[in-house]
Amino acid sequence: MKHLTLALAMGVAMTGAAHAQDWFPYEAEQVTPAFAADGKVEKISYVPLEKASKAWDICVSFPHMKDAYWLGVDYGVVEEARRLGVKLRVLEAGGYTELANQISQIEDCVAGGAQAVIIGAISYDGLNNLVSELKKQGVPVIDVINGMSSPDLAAKSLVSFKTMGAEAGRYLAAKHPAGSETVKVGWFPGPAGAGWVEAAHQGFMEAVKGSAVEVLEPRYGDTGKEAQLRLVEDVLQASPDVRYIAGTAVTAEAAQGLIRERGLVGKVDLISFYMTPGVYEGINRKFILAAPADSMVIQGRIAVDQAVRILEGKDYVKHVGPKIFVVDQDNVSSVERTNILPPAGFSPVFSVQ
Repeated sequence: MKHLTLALAMGVAMTGAAHAQDWFPYEAEQVTPAFAADGKVEKISYVPLEKASKAWDICVSFPHMKDAYWLGVDYGVVEEARRLGVKLRVLEAGGYTELANQISQIEDCVAGGAQAVIIGAISYDGLNNLVSELKKQGVPVIDVINGMSSPDLAAKSLVSFKTMGAEAGRYLAAKHPAGSETVKVGWFPGPAGAGWVEAAHQGFMEAVKGSAVEVLEPRYGDTGKEAQLRLVEDVLQASPDVRYIAGTAVTAEAAQGLIRERGLVGKVDLISFYMTPGVYEGINRKFILAAPADSMVIQGRIAVDQAVRILEGKDYVKHVGPKIFVVDQDNVSSVERTNILPPAGFSPVFSVQ
């Protein structure tokens, strides 16, 4: 691993004259020991292979492609497969209720010749038997975005929603440190009980602890626009002195019109704990204050590079994710959009030959 970290560090110098279309070197974070929930996080510069040695056959499985988030991951895996010169088949299971479909699609893809599999998992534990079976067959499995608990995974390319929540909280805590005037924050973490929601909630609450940020009772709810809008209206009525609305991307997107209608622009600011095209546009138009970016496009790109490195027997980072950073009104114009979101008008691509 030391050799790879050194190579990655050297990559920064080597790619100084990189072409504009190159996405690397990219600031990332390596977790050691790999897959440990409390592993040590180390900053690295991620540099992928220049080209694959042959046209490996890689299968990618996503829960669905109904929203811009998974479109962004699709854009990442497809572009990296093209850049490296490998074959790619992309499957979508049809939604988070379709675990059996995801498993059978992956089995069919491997039966059809796939040499490695990248999975955006529908279930944290539900694919473990499949992962174990594929390992026995010599087919490496890379866990992208969602996380899986299997010890038989070959690699992970993902970030933590706890860190996403914490970044949003830290942004507020830095604006309102201990000793300054207390500000009230309405907090809308998403549907109660969902793993990503609980993780983001924990990160956010830990990050604002000890600052002048006072978080009101969390308002949990479905991430539909109407549901979030109702929750925001309730908080604005119950706490007219609220200074920030923080929560899901849907919360921030839905609240923009309400804040404008009520003449609260500049009095109530909006923050999301993850990035979507709607949030990006809101920040650009100065209706939303900020959001951390998890660079889902880069997570997809890294997963493809990991798969190729494993197939070629080369050094690879076993557990890595892009460094999360906050996009706000000050830096939005300097952020490379296609690293953190799919390009405008991008449609799903299911095959790279």
